[in-house]
Amino acid sequence: MEVFSDYASPVLAQASALWTDIVDTYSAQRIEFVGTLMVQVLTFWLPSIVYLLLDVIAPSFSQRHKIQPAPKQPTRSDIVRCFIVVTQNQILSSALHLGLIYISGKAGSGSSYRVTASFPSVTEFIRDFAISLLLREAMFYYSHRLLHIPFFYRRIHKKHHKFTAPIALAAQFAHPIEQIFANALPISLPPQLLHSHVLTFWAYLAWELFNTATVHSGYDFFRNKAKMHDLHHEKFNLNYGSIGFLDWVHGTDNLGKRHSE
Repeated sequence: MEVFSDYASPVLAQASALWTDIVDTYSAQRIEFVGTLMVQVLTFWLPSIVYLLLDVIAPSFSQRHKIQPAPKQPTRSDIVRCFIVVTQNQILSSALHLGLIYISGKAGSGSSYRVTASFPSVTEFIRDFAISLLLREAMFYYSHRLLHIPFFYRRIHKKHHKFTAPIALAAQFAHPIEQIFANALPISLPPQLLHSHVLTFWAYLAWELFNTATVHSGYDFFRNKAKMHDLHHEKFNLNYGSIGFLDWVHGTDNLGKRHSE
């Protein structure tokens, strides 16, 4: 433990000095916007591309973990179309984020989150991270259930369910309304309401993006998480949530083979 502590302390000091330099050099708005884009690239785009390339770079490993058989997999044109739609949705989300940052700046708050030279305390980090996860679960679960009402499903959510055998990028293959109200806001709003430190927000965002890419990847690596969401894309009427708590509360975690829509 002492060896680890001796190693960790200078690393933490260097990280703290680097972060202080960033905060002193750039505006809070620029830090928030650029940092958020970097998190998206590193924890959503990069893992999604790796998952797509697994068939090529590790074919035997890919076949061992792939959930659905080859005939059900999306075609190359489906993947290209997915890439285009997800890029459009990310541009939309980034534009709205930029607008929110501009409004926050005009209102004098500087940033949607707290940008300070000091790191958040461990207690604050764990508290805000945990509360954000729970709030996101509630917002995502109920908005997702709402999108499965036939009126909204046909007009909005059906697009996302085009991928009955999903791929990682398909996590954001969605109608623009769904992208804003079911994908983006349930992630960004909780730490904004808590006025979390931007570093806490980035850690939470990284977790959510990597998690959603993984559960849509079509590969089952982590205790059936991907298999559960894969089943949602196949059956439509179960496993609506992210962490599974509200599915357990509402009994939508074991509805068997009954179909909706």
